[in-house]
Amino acid sequence: MPEMKEPPGDSSQPHGPAGADHKQLRLAVDERNMKVTYANAFRAQSTNEEVMIDFGINMVPTGAGQNNQPDMVFQLSDRIVMNYYAAKRLAGSLGQIVRQYEDQYGLIELDPRKRQKK
Repeated sequence: MPEMKEPPGDSSQPHGPAGADHKQLRLAVDERNMKVTYANAFRAQSTNEEVMIDFGINMVPTGAGQNNQPDMVFQLSDRIVMNYYAAKRLAGSLGQIVRQYEDQYGLIELDPRKRQKK
């Protein structure tokens, strides 16, 4: 039997029409068919109706490409397609998760050249 969990996304905000009577929602989450995929890179695209996020892995260059420069390979594995409402909830949830992490462990530096050497 699926366990009861909080709804995905920002569950502190009502998702119905403004002024609607909101009641506590219990959501059964069935994870039996869920798959786990690791990604260290993504590519985002959109149309006027949907947001598409491709996930994959930046592969370490193994040889020289043009002009003796190594080529980076972005190996795609998964694509998630969602509407803008879900994308906005996802963006809010990810922002909250990153803020909590940085509050506990410090600022995440995205520029590898600026990261402290340990």
